[in-house]
Amino acid sequence: MPLLQLVWKSLDKMRCLRKRSTIPFLGFLITFLLFLNLYIEDGYVLEGDKRQLRESSVHPPSSERYVHTFRDLSNFSGTINVTYRYLAGTPLNRKKFLTIGLSSVKRKRGNYLLETIKSIFDQSSYEELKEIVVVVHLADFDLVWCENLVQEITRKFAHHIIAGRLLVIQAPEEYYPSLDGLKRNYNDPEDRVRFRSKQNVDYAFLLNFCTNLSHFYMMLEDDVRCSRNFLTALKKVITSREGSYWVMLEFSKLGYIGKLYHSRDLPRLAHFLLMFYQEMPCDWLLIHFRGLLAQKDVIRFKPSLFQHMGYYSSYKGVENKLKDDDFEEDSIDIPDNPPAAIYTNINVFENYDASKAYSTVDEYFWGKPPSTGDFFVVVFNKSTKISKIKITTGSDDRQNDILHHGALEVGEKLIGTKKGKQCSSYITLGEFKNGNIEVQDVDHKIAFDIECVRIVVTASQKEWLIIRSISLWTTQPPSQ
Repeated sequence: MPLLQLVWKSLDKMRCLRKRSTIPFLGFLITFLLFLNLYIEDGYVLEGDKRQLRESSVHPPSSERYVHTFRDLSNFSGTINVTYRYLAGTPLNRKKFLTIGLSSVKRKRGNYLLETIKSIFDQSSYEELKEIVVVVHLADFDLVWCENLVQEITRKFAHHIIAGRLLVIQAPEEYYPSLDGLKRNYNDPEDRVRFRSKQNVDYAFLLNFCTNLSHFYMMLEDDVRCSRNFLTALKKVITSREGSYWVMLEFSKLGYIGKLYHSRDLPRLAHFLLMFYQEMPCDWLLIHFRGLLAQKDVIRFKPSLFQHMGYYSSYKGVENKLKDDDFEEDSIDIPDNPPAAIYTNINVFENYDASKAYSTVDEYFWGKPPSTGDFFVVVFNKSTKISKIKITTGSDDRQNDILHHGALEVGEKLIGTKKGKQCSSYITLGEFKNGNIEVQDVDHKIAFDIECVRIVVTASQKEWLIIRSISLWTTQPPSQ
């Protein structure tokens, strides 16, 4: 019996056991993996070095099928040996900056894949196009549908295929596990369980293929609209996170749209989706994966760079009207927020500390009612020229927790105080209106390089204060 069938048969038996305790289950799993490891090491599996994915276009003899898929189950950092069909395009030898992965199946109503591909390319500049590769996994077993769709893709995007910017692949059906008799977690109907379980495997095979194509990987759905110059915005965020640990950065709050990974993590994520393919939907598994790799909190950026545009779901063609209200078509204008220390004398509530107001992540500062003269100050690591300042207070669910009376100031001449560094000289740029303020052309109004940006409370209030975001744009030096 082929190894893959043994694996899936064993896993089927495991899921039929009653969950009386997690300890017997874990013991069984560990024993099973040790057995599999011995099985591989003792030579029962065909020998051979791992091939790079770009060399996998040669089909193995039918006797080797199934064996390759899970021969590396005990090595979660290695790629899974799947022989992909190349339906359009071939990988380049040079690694790109970003791979964008899409998995698509035949829908009962509507098809948005071509619009999604078009949006990716149309919203990118010529320079940005040099740094991306789009990989489409046609994961439907209807080969006639796949062939017709490939012809459409080839006709509309031929120049991108020739340039190596677009690949269309397929993982053959024989590599898939059984999709019958799966666990019905959450009382999902059988067809729903089958759909979401297959979807997990679809994405696992897509991730596995994309491992060596680029430095970063972006997960999208096949019914998405992109913001203009989204790659430049992505690179700006990635640069701002240098030196900090992250597993997944999110650029949309919907499902598995706009989820960014280091490509080095893709093999483990692919293995993870395959091991738990029948347990829960893909977006839930992504949350567990992030947590297991020690990223506790969501790191989501605003504005969102991707918007769900599909009206009909790929599951039964049901209506899906989900929209990301944080999406902006022109989101290239992401603030720079240069490195700085943040200070305030306003009483902080729980863990809503001051630094969260200055973060580009979707989080905020929350303090108890401020009094006249209270302050919130941003002190730059080095003086800088600022072109625009935008500050918003309050939130959608706490619209009265705004700064009712306040002023925005910029300062220079840093001095040391008991409470940290402060500027000794300030100039007022304007007053808050309805809790917000935005000042353009700051560098034209202020003669000096700015060292501090300060919010000053000009009248006490009974309401608490949420500072949702402090956004600063620096003046770019002229090109040499």
